[in-house]
Amino acid sequence: MNILIYGASGMVGQGVLLECLRAEDVESVTVVVRAAISQNHPKLRQLITADLSVEMNSRDYDACFFCLGVSAAGMTEEQYSKLTFDLTLNIAAKLAQSNPRMTFVYVSGAGTDSSENGKIMWARVKGKTENALLAIGFHSALMYRPAIIRPMKGVRSKTASYRIFYQLMTPILPVLKLIFPRAILTTEEIGIAMLNAVRYGSPKKVLEKEDIFEQAHR
Repeated sequence: MNILIYGASGMVGQGVLLECLRAEDVESVTVVVRAAISQNHPKLRQLITADLSVEMNSRDYDACFFCLGVSAAGMTEEQYSKLTFDLTLNIAAKLAQSNPRMTFVYVSGAGTDSSENGKIMWARVKGKTENALLAIGFHSALMYRPAIIRPMKGVRSKTASYRIFYQLMTPILPVLKLIFPRAILTTEEIGIAMLNAVRYGSPKKVLEKEDIFEQAHR
């Protein structure tokens, strides 16, 4: 498989990248980033660009794992939509036009509002984004909705407040994971689930945390 990743510097993206580099059936991984990441590997290629929606030839890729995202904290709906809906659809439309056969996996979030009419702003925008991606023309477009995520293998969030949260939760998360294995996903499980979606397909288009867990352990 040849894999394309957006958001490889974020917590989920870091974890997904690690699993792609570990997988024997992944031949190459291209990450599209604004700044170089520290990871080095014979399989890895970095496309460094200020414009993440830059035109690119995607015909040789089997899948795009879209892990790019921002927190809605302190943003207006217009600002959040520009970074979440507009940028995502701009990139996805170009990829779908170049290679509709690829599997496109979008990291959304638990509580996303598919009706687009709820009271929670970020959930409405995510729902609108999901709906548009499902209709854009990919052979397979999958929406992942994780909730609490446990970072593994040295993966760290870029957001300071999240790093503090995970430091405080370090003693607790492993215990919660044992008690509620399907409710708390690891970055490792998310990456493996995405690869399994490409390998075996997925009967569901919108996957909640339990579905992602099942996909990772199939």
